[in-house]
Amino acid sequence: MTELSSQTRDRLLAVSTATLSTILFKRGLRSQFIQGVQRLSAKPLKLVGPAFTLRYIPAREDIDVIEVFRDPEHPQRRAIETVPPGHVLVMDCRQDRTAASAGGILATRAMVRGCAGIVSDGGLRDADEIAELAMPTFCAVRSAPTNLTRHHAVDINVPIGCGTAPVFPGDVMVGDGDGVIVLPRHLADDIALEAFNQDRLESFILGEIRNGAALRGIYPPSAETLARFKASLGDDSSGSGTI
Repeated sequence: MTELSSQTRDRLLAVSTATLSTILFKRGLRSQFIQGVQRLSAKPLKLVGPAFTLRYIPAREDIDVIEVFRDPEHPQRRAIETVPPGHVLVMDCRQDRTAASAGGILATRAMVRGCAGIVSDGGLRDADEIAELAMPTFCAVRSAPTNLTRHHAVDINVPIGCGTAPVFPGDVMVGDGDGVIVLPRHLADDIALEAFNQDRLESFILGEIRNGAALRGIYPPSAETLARFKASLGDDSSGSGTI
């Protein structure tokens, strides 16, 4: 999987998922936001990193028994031990919120290994413990039951669905207070630049609104507003964008 450049990563850390969703919409992509998933982390940690995926199917009582966790090659355990540093573990739980997809020990191990974050469209248990980790985590719900009660882990690093969004290995995950959005890897660099410039424009517009400006000619910006924005950048005049 192609690593993110430091420039793209820094730009994505600086922009919002709201801005990214608009940029994607302008390119015809409407289903990249992971529905039903919110930040669990107690601190407002920002999530950025390529996706490393784990797919679950429904559990079956005769094979999903507690002894399976003694197998170091169990797909859930193998995912924790093989997610590359700087990548985000993204779990497809079929939006089943009735059981955990991981707990505090596994999340801590992922963090220690350099995982950039965890995203699950199911539950996480030991939620208070996970919320305090220095690693951003996002899930649908806090849920105590072990994953074996509802989930059977089958595949690692294959295309999945997470909260209705398609996620391919290497796609770029970005998460903030609004949730998590998925950027197709081949578009991520261009989208990051466009979003970075758009956020600078919107910060300028927000300043105008706070100073009493009405929406007309400001949001969306007129040619005059855009000219004042570019002038405000001084020598750094690369910022541009439309709303």
